[in-house]
Amino acid sequence: MWIRVGCEFEFRTAAPNPSLWQIRARQDGAHRVLEEEWSAPSEASWYLDAYGNVCDRLMLPEGLSSLRYDALAEVPDEPDPTDPSATISRIEDLPDDAFLYLLPSRYCLPELLRDDAWELFGSTKPNWERVDAVSDWIHENVTYLGGTSTPSTTALDVFQSREGVCRDFTQLGISFCRALNIPARYVAGYLPDIAVEPPQIPMDFCSWFEAWLDGRWWTFDPRNNEPRIGRVVIARGRDALDAAMVTTWGAVELLQMTVWADEATNVV
Repeated sequence: MWIRVGCEFEFRTAAPNPSLWQIRARQDGAHRVLEEEWSAPSEASWYLDAYGNVCDRLMLPEGLSSLRYDALAEVPDEPDPTDPSATISRIEDLPDDAFLYLLPSRYCLPELLRDDAWELFGSTKPNWERVDAVSDWIHENVTYLGGTSTPSTTALDVFQSREGVCRDFTQLGISFCRALNIPARYVAGYLPDIAVEPPQIPMDFCSWFEAWLDGRWWTFDPRNNEPRIGRVVIARGRDALDAAMVTTWGAVELLQMTVWADEATNVV
């Protein structure tokens, strides 16, 4: 099936301001980008970062400015794949590039949550069941509440407060998995509401995590906690720091942000 994804930002700046963006769909993964349009207030250049994410650099001019991205993507018409028989790999059997996702990062602190993780989930089977139990626990025990986290909020803060937004749900899940010796990485992307009830909050960028089981990465989403259709990945990394939508160096006022992810019909 096809979905249309994108976003639009409006800013006010007191002076020209360098900025870095991660809002474009990655060119790999289950989705396939068929077309995309990018409208920026100044000339932009791009590069791929250490995680393969598309990063755009541009100057925000003084005064009012807007930036818009729109893409058409082809996605599988089936929900996220699952495999209850997938097992947890021994650390000595992990591929080299998975080790990074066992380590602490800025927002994910497995060393501080290790005892809690093993107390909560140590009795589960060392397979899909354990990661699924992590996702279930977060979904049932952490309240989704906008405005409760800041750029300094860590997974430990969320565990203690039991509230947050999707990035907080995701980073707590990652921290628990790493504490349980399961590689886990952060994913940011677009997520349409296909085959689900309409959301109670306005559409925004979404996040979830991927855990390494049985030789591959699998999607887990403690915020929604059910397989979904139509995920389009923007960025992956250790935590939200590596997948920030926009980073600016200077005084910038965000006036408005609009995000969309909807099924597209009549595609030629």
